[in-house]
Amino acid sequence: MTHPCHHPHWNRRQWLQAGGIGLLGLTVGELGRLRAESPESESPAKSVIFVFLSGGLAQHESFDPKPEAAEDIRGEFNTIGTRTAGLRICEHLPCLANCSHLWSVVRSLSHPYNEHSQGHMAILSGRSDMPIGFDPNRPKDTDHPSLAAVAGGVLEARNNLPPAIVLPEKLVHRTGRVIPGQFGTSMGPGRDPYFLDCVPFHPSVYGAWPEYAFDHQQGTVAAGLEFRAPSLRLPDSLTPEHLASRVDLLAEVQRRQRRLESLAEVESFDRFQSSALSMLADSDLANVFRVTDADDATLDRYGRHAFGWSMLLARRLVDAGTSLVQVNLGNNETWDTHGNAFPHLKNLLLPPFDQSLTALLEGLEADGRLDETMVVVASEFGRTPKISHLAQHYALPGRDHWGRAQSILLAGGGVKGGRVIGATDSFGGEPTDDPVTPEQFAATIYRGLGIPPQSNWFDLLDRPMPVYHGSPIPGLT
Repeated sequence: MTHPCHHPHWNRRQWLQAGGIGLLGLTVGELGRLRAESPESESPAKSVIFVFLSGGLAQHESFDPKPEAAEDIRGEFNTIGTRTAGLRICEHLPCLANCSHLWSVVRSLSHPYNEHSQGHMAILSGRSDMPIGFDPNRPKDTDHPSLAAVAGGVLEARNNLPPAIVLPEKLVHRTGRVIPGQFGTSMGPGRDPYFLDCVPFHPSVYGAWPEYAFDHQQGTVAAGLEFRAPSLRLPDSLTPEHLASRVDLLAEVQRRQRRLESLAEVESFDRFQSSALSMLADSDLANVFRVTDADDATLDRYGRHAFGWSMLLARRLVDAGTSLVQVNLGNNETWDTHGNAFPHLKNLLLPPFDQSLTALLEGLEADGRLDETMVVVASEFGRTPKISHLAQHYALPGRDHWGRAQSILLAGGGVKGGRVIGATDSFGGEPTDDPVTPEQFAATIYRGLGIPPQSNWFDLLDRPMPVYHGSPIPGLT
């Protein structure tokens, strides 16, 4: 049987035409005809929610604790049992412990990088090798494309939604530096994933605001922040007949969503205009984005904070037809716990993460959607086995960067729950069983999206580049 994700006979012009649906006058039917002309014809039905914890989740304080190790390895937290026999995790993840039958953990994802930008590039692109001329301070057009960009380039758009969306914001360091690894880059201009900008840049805020956040500059709980998904409701003054006038509609979009231009470089703005137009024209999508208006029971379940709203929006987008949603839980490398690690994890990070992720998993299972929706949680790296204290910067100790071992969580999309894949040594620093590479990590996500192994994307010179650079992680299905 054939599949639409393998496009070796499409030239770059055809790809750009497909990407410009609406802007170039193509209809959904015409786009379908173009895809039907490719050698493959079956549309993927699966989806992935990729939860990314920028900064580096500590394996010891999450899914690979070492309770028998010395105190400077073990840390301050205790462990708790789960519904999976023999599996113990951090005491501050009680909700996930109670639903461990839904998820599995891989404790042996490894790469050689201890620097943030390199780690982001390795995990977000699924490539262990750094691109030629890699600059940790800025994206370059020679960088590897991100998983979200590749998925957006080869998957079919459904229901007027982009096939790949990143939310609630781009990953930006508190200095304003945009972190490499998130973009389409070597795929060419206009091939970035669709960045759904829902929150203002808040360089001094740490955690899941407003309930779980601290403002470093003010020394107080963060306040005055707003989760702002775009409004897709047409104003009363703009009737459906006005959709025929692109100029009038575009003017309205620009008035109501002036932040749209910041989502991409100038070269890709046309494609984002097109996506915005398509979404505005679809009245069924209006309620998808208004997550803060959800019923009280739903908000209480997911959490009335940035992590909960982001996770709920990801669930709604997948239900509405988006194939891949990347959820960045915490900007400014929020999970970078060099110091004050234990109070920050205990009070600001693990509780909202535990709440929102559990709500997502249990909601998908209750609705019969978990089998077709893979959920993946990862960081750019783990943390050092030994606790350290940078007293000149932090009042309390923490852990440094550590690329050699991190734990990742996977659920749904064919992943069987209640499994532990791989292991680390008694210090939690080196894989001892079943080491996993970024290439295997990426292949697992691509399989969860239904992308066949022979698929290609095209670079700036129209050269076909393989989507897969490894095989999916074994033992999960």
